[in-house]
Amino acid sequence: MVDLPRKLLAEALGTAVLLAIVIGSGIMAERLAGGNVAIALLANTLATVGGLYILIEVFGPVSGAHFNPAVSGVMALRGELPGAMLLPYIAAQLIGAVLGAWLAHAMFDLPILQWSTRARAGTGLWIAEAVATAGLLLVILRAPAGRAAPMVAAYIGAAYWFTASTSFANPAAAFGRMFSDSFAGISPDSVGGFMAAQIAGALIGMGVHQALHPPTRRHLNVIEASGEAEPN
Repeated sequence: MVDLPRKLLAEALGTAVLLAIVIGSGIMAERLAGGNVAIALLANTLATVGGLYILIEVFGPVSGAHFNPAVSGVMALRGELPGAMLLPYIAAQLIGAVLGAWLAHAMFDLPILQWSTRARAGTGLWIAEAVATAGLLLVILRAPAGRAAPMVAAYIGAAYWFTASTSFANPAAAFGRMFSDSFAGISPDSVGGFMAAQIAGALIGMGVHQALHPPTRRHLNVIEASGEAEPN
């Protein structure tokens, strides 16, 4: 069995690389796109999709490749992550997110320590984050065995474009982006609203999964015993 330190290392390292990909590709895209925001967002999307797929495949067997406090929280609620491991997982993810932002800055010769000035607030953006996170959790929970990596990566790529917020869908990502005044950044004043929407979305996604989940044999027996089953 993989021990806790190795799991936490995988979560911290995976989240760090994910944030370096998101922020670094945003910096590169903005430099090369010549002011065309659509092209910059497309480049940012493609890099994130490819990187996320690889990271899930690489770190999934070690820690589950959550890289996301909302995912870890739902897994703890479902009993798939021991409750005692939840806070260490979240701490590793948040630390990794900050280190990933700093790594992106170092690679592009930017000041390491930054605060984002990019405001992202408003009802539409918060709804978008709730939708993006709900969809992410639904994909994770309902993905067939061995299919989670491509399905999650594809969903995030789509959500970059169909949500008004460009789909952060991850409290750790929002936290890490706060430390980067770049294309992918988010101002500290905006982070709280994003995180609240993401947590709400994660719970909604879990609820939808439960509503879609077929009843167990035990549940069917209870229904039949109560006389609620339809006659043949």
